[in-house]
Amino acid sequence: MSDNKPPKIAVSGLSKSFKAAKGGLLPVIAGVDFEVAEGEFVAIVGPSGCGKSTLMNILAGFDQPDAGRLLIDGKPHPGPSPQGIVISQHGSVFPWLTVQQNLMFGLGEQHGGDKVALADHYAAMVGLKGFENAYPHELSGGMLKRVELARAFIVKPEILYLDEPFSALDALMNLRMRNELLRILAEEKHTVLLITHDVDEALYMADRILVLSPRPTRIQARFELDMPHPRRLISPEMDALRESILKELGLEMPA
Repeated sequence: MSDNKPPKIAVSGLSKSFKAAKGGLLPVIAGVDFEVAEGEFVAIVGPSGCGKSTLMNILAGFDQPDAGRLLIDGKPHPGPSPQGIVISQHGSVFPWLTVQQNLMFGLGEQHGGDKVALADHYAAMVGLKGFENAYPHELSGGMLKRVELARAFIVKPEILYLDEPFSALDALMNLRMRNELLRILAEEKHTVLLITHDVDEALYMADRILVLSPRPTRIQARFELDMPHPRRLISPEMDALRESILKELGLEMPA
């Protein structure tokens, strides 16, 4: 890199196996190598059961690889911390707290300033102005996902780890949340790693797409997307990229 800064995320030779039910080891990840620059949005796509979630758990610091190296800013991964926040399909909103209280929860005692004002600012940023005192059971699925986004952004993480975050939403709300996330990322720069099985989601959002092989997984293809946002998913260029990625995933587009 021109400024001699190390990559934000550097992965080399990452491998992981689990004990098989009938004894022995089941290889899940077999030598994954890639780098992510600061402020880059990288999507990782792969077939079901290939080890995407296992890879995400290692990248986010919740699990350790059997072999290989994972560096953040040139240093060994510090483990789970506010430096990197995970947003998953399972949700992480506390049902007994209001929207405002959920947002304030992650700030901690060390955070100075007006926490209420900061929480309300991020609630407004994700389109929840007027719902600050609402409880999760009073919100729709899409609104709950907005609370999760706000909870992630309020602690100013350097890295966002997205593990199929919108997969539980209907198609229309899924698209709205993609646009919402891109809008926020245009205002607040973060490095983003997205794990998804949705090729169109990756094409719509990412700067670069890495395609995983079946288990034991490795990176078998890489695609650059030098296209501004907002993107049109229907175009000759997008159609060609989609066809190439699906081919790597073992799916042929009909003639």
